[in-house]
Amino acid sequence: MNVNIQFKKGVLELCVLVLIGRRDRYGYELAQAVSRHIEVAEGALYPLLRRLVSEGYCTTYLQESTEGPPRKYYRLTDTGSHYTKKLTREWNDFVHHVASLLEEGNSDE
Repeated sequence: MNVNIQFKKGVLELCVLVLIGRRDRYGYELAQAVSRHIEVAEGALYPLLRRLVSEGYCTTYLQESTEGPPRKYYRLTDTGSHYTKKLTREWNDFVHHVASLLEEGNSDE
């Protein structure tokens, strides 16, 4: 799906938080999970993940891997869980209002 880059930037944080909230994940796994829904460069995730950790929304831990070096996993903190719920509510409100505006625009034609 070809999506405007600004749309992607705006929603990437929420997508990553939701995915980590479902279960702990490592960076490459997150990139694959997000890319199943929206195309995103793997390199775009790591600065976001560092910020989420520095802001206290996620923590990290290393776990041994059978396929190479240990992997850094990301886990949602309680603060991150509350923040994800808040962002989800805000996103749903935003989408609802934009959809309403678009519908009104279509009825004017």
